[in-house]
Amino acid sequence: MVNAAARSQAPDEFLPTRNSLLSRLRDWDDHESWREFFDTYWRFLYSIALRCGLSNEDARDVVQETVAAAAKGLREGRFRHSERSSFKNWLELIVRRRVNDHLRRARVRPSARAESGTDTARTPRMERIPDPAGDVITEVWEEEWARNVADVAMDRVKARVSAKQFQMFDLYVIKGWAVRDVARALRANVAQVYLAKHRLTAMLRKETAVLRRRMETDGGLAG
Repeated sequence: MVNAAARSQAPDEFLPTRNSLLSRLRDWDDHESWREFFDTYWRFLYSIALRCGLSNEDARDVVQETVAAAAKGLREGRFRHSERSSFKNWLELIVRRRVNDHLRRARVRPSARAESGTDTARTPRMERIPDPAGDVITEVWEEEWARNVADVAMDRVKARVSAKQFQMFDLYVIKGWAVRDVARALRANVAQVYLAKHRLTAMLRKETAVLRRRMETDGGLAG
């Protein structure tokens, strides 16, 4: 979820919510920072919206509306970091409101098939819309946030190793190839494949621990 420019940052920086980025986002005309913010978050926000029962079109709208609301809120000084208020929680509140708006609209918006006089699409649509007052958004948020941490950690590790090392790790650990098949495909020896596995696994554990620690203490805002 991070772009090439983001991956070039110092190893101990957490891109998505580091304070330096948030400070720059308060400048409405800092297009590069807003592009960085959008590139970092759009898949994360889109996935949350889909898992809450929205259509692809509505999920895309939620991404755009959330980014626009965050931009306006930061520019107007609505977000202030404190012990009880992290950027993560503030962003969740924005997403919750946008998703709930679309869920409410979906409840009263008839589908094309329903308008034509058939009820085949109506019941399934209603059944898969979560209760806006429930905890589904919070549950989805935490799961997707954890997934985002893993993705960011993977991107940062990938940027710090050779393409061949990452390929060996990807084929052996992630895709589950036999070690000899990996070695043969990449013209390496078995020892190199094992080394790539152990090295990248250790790096991923370290990166993930750093990201989680920052999120738990200050929402990733320290930088």
